[in-house]
Amino acid sequence: MTTPKDPVDAIIEQWAAVRPDLDTAAMEVFGRVFRLSRAMGDRMEKAYARYGISRGEFDVLATLRRSDAPYTLSPRELSATLMLTTGGMTGRLDKLERAGLLRRSPDPHDRRGLQVTLTDEGLRLIDEAVGAGLDVQTAALSALDSEQASQLAGLLRPLLAATAP
Repeated sequence: MTTPKDPVDAIIEQWAAVRPDLDTAAMEVFGRVFRLSRAMGDRMEKAYARYGISRGEFDVLATLRRSDAPYTLSPRELSATLMLTTGGMTGRLDKLERAGLLRRSPDPHDRRGLQVTLTDEGLRLIDEAVGAGLDVQTAALSALDSEQASQLAGLLRPLLAATAP
């Protein structure tokens, strides 16, 4: 089965015509990764919008959910996990708290600290939203068979490790 050409192929062909001396192998990979990331990001944003949350807000709720019961972390732990500034985190927490999806309370172990905890409604919503997001990802991944998907995940792992901060 021949895969049709994509926009990255056209870019590579254009570079080959004007700069045949360039090795564009990296451009072929990262051009597709960037375009895939943008396209999937847009699809995920739409999936989460049905629940009244953005991708960034999903990330906060999902991080709390993955922390397991009682689904509580400090704002500092959330910021570190999500690589956000405390200012960026505060805005997300404010919105999610107003929506009744989480609550902030004093940390019983640190008088100066806070805890962020999923509410029952937040737990319900994130469990539904993660399923909807996985449905979108699974549908896109269906372009590959299971062996190809596994191989791609394996190939991306060391690449991500090599480029992570």
